[in-house]
Amino acid sequence: MFFDKRLTLFCGHYGSGKTNIAVNAAVSLKEKYDNVALADLDIVNPYFRTKDSSELLSEKGIRLICSNYANSNVDIPALPQDMYAVTDDKTLRCILDIGGDDRGAYVLGRISEKIINENDYDMFMVINSFRPLTRDTDSTMEVLGEIETAARMKFTGLVNNSNLGEETTAQDVLDSVDYAQRVSEACGLPLVATTIKEELYDELKGKIDNLFPMKLQDKIL
Repeated sequence: MFFDKRLTLFCGHYGSGKTNIAVNAAVSLKEKYDNVALADLDIVNPYFRTKDSSELLSEKGIRLICSNYANSNVDIPALPQDMYAVTDDKTLRCILDIGGDDRGAYVLGRISEKIINENDYDMFMVINSFRPLTRDTDSTMEVLGEIETAARMKFTGLVNNSNLGEETTAQDVLDSVDYAQRVSEACGLPLVATTIKEELYDELKGKIDNLFPMKLQDKIL
């Protein structure tokens, strides 16, 4: 279990894959705890949303906290009505999917003080070497700093989610490890997990530390 604090936050640049990780982390957390929620604190409608996995989450008994406008054609900033349950309900184990880059992280600043004061959280930067704006250490560090400033919180670790979707090969993941380690050294944060689609687990087991196999979620069109 890599994500075992009461609150686990996933942040990253648009297209980093943080939403897919958030869904899988919530499902994993539900295997250990009864009261689990997934909170989508994105304030706009990006391509992929936790709302796309609402049926899966419902089947697992995982509470979904998201904007009423998610997956609609209404593209306006909108916060979930029950956002503050994340900080106020201490019985809740919650995975938080934070909006892409610094613009999406501003909403986190509204509740960051309460999260910090409780001090039972991890905030992970999701990095993806295959995305145009985070292909190298310098560009990734720039995004990391912008998110921390906007969120008014510091990251506690990194999650390497370098992938090409369904086309990802084991070699693609292996090739990304050096990038992830360089980012870890540059920012002084531990690399807590490397995510892979579950079909690659047997091929990569023993070759990469802290593998987190995932089911890839489909976009509902």
